[in-house]
Amino acid sequence: MSYFEFISQYGERILSGTLITIILTIIAAALAVSIALIAGLMRLSPNRFVRSVAAVYVEIFRGTSLLVQLYWIFFVLPLFGFTLEKFTAGFIAVGLNLGAYGSELVRGAILSVARGQWEAALALNMSGVQRMRRIILPQALLIMLPPWGNLMIELLKSTALVALIAVADLTFQAKQINSSTFLSAQSFGTALIIYYVVARFLITPSMRWLERFMARKMGEA
Repeated sequence: MSYFEFISQYGERILSGTLITIILTIIAAALAVSIALIAGLMRLSPNRFVRSVAAVYVEIFRGTSLLVQLYWIFFVLPLFGFTLEKFTAGFIAVGLNLGAYGSELVRGAILSVARGQWEAALALNMSGVQRMRRIILPQALLIMLPPWGNLMIELLKSTALVALIAVADLTFQAKQINSSTFLSAQSFGTALIIYYVVARFLITPSMRWLERFMARKMGEA
């Protein structure tokens, strides 16, 4: 079978899997960013209990396998009365895992903001929330965006694991096609190309545009 015939016959399934992967990536990314921001701020809280809760979350999700976390959420939580649909379990697992890594980027970026900025905000008699929202976070966002670009690509690649709980994403479709045709090069070669295209031509340009936008907004471009 030629590659053109392969695409003609299985292109619809591959496209369907690609759309699922993109949707999963977007939702998991939104969850990861939200959790990273919250956990990163909690890690800087003056309250020891709040810091400890965030530290436990970060250590657990950074220190254990994403695959094991995925299995726990999908297979073990139902034993405790929490049953999640497989797509939901997939994006929650990926979002929680990458959110733990992202929280350290948030914390580091906030701590990297010049001390003079904190002192200037304090001199303007801003509250803690106002200082963080109007002065510190915008500058921290500019610092953390480049490493967040790498993390988003890592998130995209991590979504491939949801195929193991039968979410019909790109990897799942490639595995299914390969198991019925034994055309490994075509099946997984196509998946490899699509993952690269999404990372190189969707995620990377989007993050670079966001970096330029924030730089202009902060008056640094």
